[in-house]
Amino acid sequence: MDLKTNKMYLTLFSIFFYTFAGSWIPATVESANILAVETVGGRSHWNFMSSILRALVDNGHNVTVFTPFTDGNRENYTEVSTSTGDMTFLEMDIKELMDTFDGPIRVISQMSGMSRTICDIIYENSKMKEVLANTRNDFDIVIIEPISSECVSYLAVKLNLPLIYVRAVPTMGIMERIFTGHISNPAVVAFNLARFGVPKTFFQRTSNLAFYISCTIIRMYNELIMKLTAPRVYDLHAPVPPSLVFVNRHFTIEPASPISSNVVEIGGIHLNLKAKKKLPKDILDFIEQSPHGVVFFTLGSTVKMTSLPEHIKKALIDALAQIPQRVLWKYEDEIENLPKNFMIKKWLPQHEILLHPNVKLFISHGGISGLYEAIDAGLPILGFPLFGDQPRNIDNLVNAGIAISMDILSITKDAFLKNVLELLNNEKYMENAKTASKIFKDRPMSPASQVVYWTEYVLRHKGAPHLTSHAMNLSWYQYYLLDIIALILVFIIVVVFLSYRAFISISKSFSKYSRNTKSKSV
Repeated sequence: MDLKTNKMYLTLFSIFFYTFAGSWIPATVESANILAVETVGGRSHWNFMSSILRALVDNGHNVTVFTPFTDGNRENYTEVSTSTGDMTFLEMDIKELMDTFDGPIRVISQMSGMSRTICDIIYENSKMKEVLANTRNDFDIVIIEPISSECVSYLAVKLNLPLIYVRAVPTMGIMERIFTGHISNPAVVAFNLARFGVPKTFFQRTSNLAFYISCTIIRMYNELIMKLTAPRVYDLHAPVPPSLVFVNRHFTIEPASPISSNVVEIGGIHLNLKAKKKLPKDILDFIEQSPHGVVFFTLGSTVKMTSLPEHIKKALIDALAQIPQRVLWKYEDEIENLPKNFMIKKWLPQHEILLHPNVKLFISHGGISGLYEAIDAGLPILGFPLFGDQPRNIDNLVNAGIAISMDILSITKDAFLKNVLELLNNEKYMENAKTASKIFKDRPMSPASQVVYWTEYVLRHKGAPHLTSHAMNLSWYQYYLLDIIALILVFIIVVVFLSYRAFISISKSFSKYSRNTKSKSV
């Protein structure tokens, strides 16, 4: 076969390949204009949202974001500040915070009002009014974090754009049915505000179901009352379901469970895109000059550590002063007579510290982003869960043999010291943490790549309505099969009634026959 013939066959093969195989390669999406809104004034929520937006910007998309945390504009990225006292939750008093969010019912009641307050703040923003008033829509898609109200979807409704929701916590709780059309089985999946990771006992399954039902009713009632007593313009428009929900979830922390087609798990995305910075020299020296390693202690940005009761602070300090390891403690003030093995700072670069091989233990409140950083580093955890999803997050790690959980407001020095030494000296915790780290990193695609792919997927397929479950079209009684159950009950009642009537009739006939037989025999 000569060279000319070979070239001809190669050309024909190329045409065949690109005609048939090329049809499986998704078309690229040109630079899209993305409108994003961060509704929650918690730093960890913004870290999650900003990581999603950074992934999109890095892949050529233009982002305009309304946020209470401004980091500064850059190429293809514009921020609009929504910072107010009602929008940010930083360095709060620990007792006040735990009292405010004490128990699922109180949390849901608080979040219902908070959701509409935040919607008011966003829609009253002068820049947002300009966006809503612009008849020539400059955006292609909306990305927003909801709390416990659908008022946030008004933006997508008004602009007639596809909607993507962002959940910085690993679960959707009572909003799952609204976002996906489905609800997780309460016999298997713990309510997002439960204090346990998996409902193992009869009591836990019962309380789990009670949480789901009571909190759903409370949210619906509060929403109805607020719409009737203080109606807003966004109440006049029917909410729309999201095309996608990006959830800060990964099965190293969250137990495996069924998920809907429009839910994408991107737990730990902030780790992939976070620029790894060098540790400040004083912190680096403190860590590296610790022959027995370092314990890192922080309760995050929401809680003010100085607000801890004095006897609790004394118990923590006295216990940690007795261990051979050095202690890095995020603390907002000076401490008199600080033990020699302590270093305190108002701010500490958490992820970079956790990644240092000389760090041996992480003491944390159980915020999901910090837990992913600890799992990424392969570290055991002593958890002081405070509110929200934190007790559930820590309990999942307790079940995985990575953590021990304690109540920070009721600890004693001896109990705390015992658990710290257990985590430091029992090798099973470190081994389990290293195993979880390997699982966490073993992924076919990075979370950032998932965000880019699925966002562009929604754009390519004009909102991707095929990802929306038919469950969205069903009323609540249809979804829970109550109409079918009612029909079955009616059928059973009719059968029992007819059987009863037949039995009575047969009994009467038999009785009459017996009497006639006796009279004839006489």
